[in-house]
Amino acid sequence: MRLDRALGLNGLSRREAKDAVKRMRVSVNGSVVSDSARDVGINDTVLLDGREICLKEHMFLMLNKPAGYLSATEDPRGESTVMDLLPSEYLRRGVAPVGRLDKDVTGLLILTDDGALTHFLISPKRGVSKQYEALCEGMLTESAVNAFAEGIDLGDFLARPAKLEIISASPSESRCLVTVTEGKFHQVKRMLEKVGCPVIKLKRLSMGRVLLDEQLEPGQWRCLTAQEEDALYKAAGIEQK
Repeated sequence: MRLDRALGLNGLSRREAKDAVKRMRVSVNGSVVSDSARDVGINDTVLLDGREICLKEHMFLMLNKPAGYLSATEDPRGESTVMDLLPSEYLRRGVAPVGRLDKDVTGLLILTDDGALTHFLISPKRGVSKQYEALCEGMLTESAVNAFAEGIDLGDFLARPAKLEIISASPSESRCLVTVTEGKFHQVKRMLEKVGCPVIKLKRLSMGRVLLDEQLEPGQWRCLTAQEEDALYKAAGIEQK
């Protein structure tokens, strides 16, 4: 594709792309370029202001979400959203969170502009697994493990069977891993509260086979690798375009 088209896929208008090249802000494979019409391919490395841009029709990002940010593209009340942690051109590109994490929940958040993929990943029918690490009040026991395995009635819905793994447990607090295949509002928190152990901290570690990159500090992000993208499409049960 043309270089200006590639820059356009990353949120720049045609005029902005030409201006960026003219001002020597763009390099291809380590060399500053002056022709916005030149061709670039998937194996090229294109940098804009020193940051690598995506050369694919769809963009996929992994964010280590910190607490205090809404999983939304914008908020009418003016609260901080995860988009505040990304370059502004990604919002123009149409990148949005895949599902939601509560404001106080941290960890893995995938963002993409592939709406079809997002739909299938968050659909309960697909059963895409999400794993969380939780610190909670009180002592978790095997009875809680069994309750998760059977499915927990939360009143307004019956949570599907889930996997609870106890990492440590004491009378004051416990640490555990929870793996669910649906993602209803406050679900993990409500399930743990139902077994008598309210959540203190909650962090998402994975979605399908895509794991949180522990090299990312809270608030940092990176593009997904080709293998991670492929894993998401396989989890969603659709073909990658």
